[in-house]
Amino acid sequence: MKTKRLTNLRYLEKATGGEAKIMKEFIQLYFEQIPKFRRDFRRYLDNKQWKELGNLARMANSSVLTFGMFDLSHNLRILHAKTYKQIGLDSYPKYVEEFESVTQAADLELREALRKFS
Repeated sequence: MKTKRLTNLRYLEKATGGEAKIMKEFIQLYFEQIPKFRRDFRRYLDNKQWKELGNLARMANSSVLTFGMFDLSHNLRILHAKTYKQIGLDSYPKYVEEFESVTQAADLELREALRKFS
């Protein structure tokens, strides 16, 4: 049984004209940004820094969208909207946990893609 991929590189291929070198650079940038996003999401959540959490959700959204993580992108937009209005505070941990788990799983797919470009 084939598992559903978390990433979809079609947007990245289109944006880079399919140039492997540029795609590789974008993937490497992902690996620089995402661990910091994970740490900051956890820190902002733990410290109840809702404004910062929402701003980070907005920033992280563009990164995950670049790699075709559409469901995660959608949920980050929801988190951003909720933090802006400071509603549904009890749901924030769910969004942070989703970001952590999805991006950790996506790491494997993107490492595989990097090997193909090397």
